[in-house]
Amino acid sequence: MAIFSCLARSGQFSARFGALLNNPALLQARKHALTGTRPMSGGHGPKNFTITPSRFQWHKFKDLFHYYVMIGLIPVGAVVFYANVFVGPATLTETPEDYTPKHWEYHRHPITRFIARYILPNPQQEYEKILHHIYEENEKAQIRALEKEVRAKMADRNDYQSYYYRPAIGKYHRVAKEAAENLEALRGD
Repeated sequence: MAIFSCLARSGQFSARFGALLNNPALLQARKHALTGTRPMSGGHGPKNFTITPSRFQWHKFKDLFHYYVMIGLIPVGAVVFYANVFVGPATLTETPEDYTPKHWEYHRHPITRFIARYILPNPQQEYEKILHHIYEENEKAQIRALEKEVRAKMADRNDYQSYYYRPAIGKYHRVAKEAAENLEALRGD
């Protein structure tokens, strides 16, 4: 019975306030809220302003994209065009006997030569760095092998680690010896 009384109360509520909800002003406001338009000029005519989400981020993205295309892509395209049309690829020629070519002179395209000369490191320098790295790793391996051998000898002979020697200063040793001799002389036998 409690359920039916609740339904009856809601029916009475909708009957009382149904007339308020069917008010023409509220219906028009509800229509404008659903369509996303706003009446302009005080509602005297069909002039409507359609409410849409902001497109600020899209326009900002387009502006920045065009800006960076203009500032980056166009100059790079001009340099590539100039290098291909006016400079052109390198040609093979005989080299003099006393001349050794530089590492960037082995590339054909002028842009590749520029990158090899000013941006990338010298291949000979890279090779020597790799050789130095291999040398350092070899030295570390030899030190590790020597340490392993030392640990094995220490384990065989029941020895202990003694990595450093702290020398005694002779001056203070002589002073201490003289003081001990003086005390011995005073004390006697």
